[in-house]
Amino acid sequence: MKSNLDLVNDCDSFPYYDDDPQAYTDLVSSYYKLYTQRDSKPVGYLLPWVVKQMPWESNLWDIDHDKKQIIPSSPQSKTIEVTLRKAQENKAFKVLEKWRNELYTVHREDGLDPLGDRTITMERSGSPLFGIVTYGVHMTTYVNTQDGMKIWVPRRAKGKTYGGLLDNTVAGGIATGEHPLECIVREGAEEASFPEKLVRSTAKPCGTISYFSFRDQRAGGESGLLQPEVQFVYDMEVGEDVVPKPCDDEVEYFRLWTVAEVQKALSEGQFKPNCALYLLDFFIRHGILTAQKEKNYIEIISRLHRKLPFPTATAM
Repeated sequence: MKSNLDLVNDCDSFPYYDDDPQAYTDLVSSYYKLYTQRDSKPVGYLLPWVVKQMPWESNLWDIDHDKKQIIPSSPQSKTIEVTLRKAQENKAFKVLEKWRNELYTVHREDGLDPLGDRTITMERSGSPLFGIVTYGVHMTTYVNTQDGMKIWVPRRAKGKTYGGLLDNTVAGGIATGEHPLECIVREGAEEASFPEKLVRSTAKPCGTISYFSFRDQRAGGESGLLQPEVQFVYDMEVGEDVVPKPCDDEVEYFRLWTVAEVQKALSEGQFKPNCALYLLDFFIRHGILTAQKEKNYIEIISRLHRKLPFPTATAM
C-alpha cells in the first residue's frame, strides 16, 4: 500500500539538491542545457543520448559540447520544428511516433525573444526530448450528497498512455495561445461531454501544482526523459443530475466514488501518477487531509509546489 508521500515521490521523482548536493550536481552537470538566444538561464535539459541521436544541422544550431549548451538559430520556432520533423522522419525517437500537431510554448526569462520570435513554440510530442516546462489543466468534479462528498472518477482507455489507470475528471495540455480556462472548457467537452456554459459558470480556479518527473514506459516513447510540469487546478461542484459521459476515445467510463473509495484506490496505485497529486491537493484544500491525519503534511504541501530550475510563464 502506498502512503501519500509515496504518491508524491512517484510523480515528483527528480532529485532535490538539498537531499544530496553532490549527487544532484553530478546528475545535472551530465545534461545538455537548452538556451534560447540571449538567455542566461536554460529553458530545458537534454539527456546526452538524446543529443547524440538528434539530427542537428550545424547551420541551425549552436552546440557547445564542452559547455553542454544548445541554442537554436533564429527564427527559433522554425529551427526546432525542422529538427523535430527530421528526427521523426528518421525514426530517431519513439516518442515522436505519436506526432500531436499541437504546439507548446517554450517560456523564456522575460517571456519574449529580443530577436523577433515573440513566442517560441515546440511540437508537443518533442517537448520531453528537450526537457522544457509544459503546462496543463486538471479539474476535479464532485457532488455533495446526503451521504457526503463524492467525486467523478474516469478510467483511462486501455489504448492510451497510462492505459487502464484512473484519472482526474477532466485534464489536458495547454496549447500555445490558449488560456487555462479555455483549455478546461475544451477538455470538459471533449472528455466528459460537459456543456460549455456549465464549465464557464461553475469551474473554480484553485491555483497550480508543479513537479519534475522522469517519464517511464507508460507515458509512451523512451523511458527516462525529463518532464517538468505546471498544472492549473480547477474544482467544479455539480448537482446529482450532472453526469459526465465519454465523448472522445480518452476515457472508458466515469464512476461516482466516495472519498474513502478514492483514497483506497490511491493507496493501491490505481491512479495515473500525476493525478494522485491533484487529488491530494484537493483533499488538503477541502480539509479532508490534515496535519492531524498525515505526518508528512508539510512536506507534501511543499512538494506539490516545486520550484522548477527553468523560467516559468509570466502570464497565460
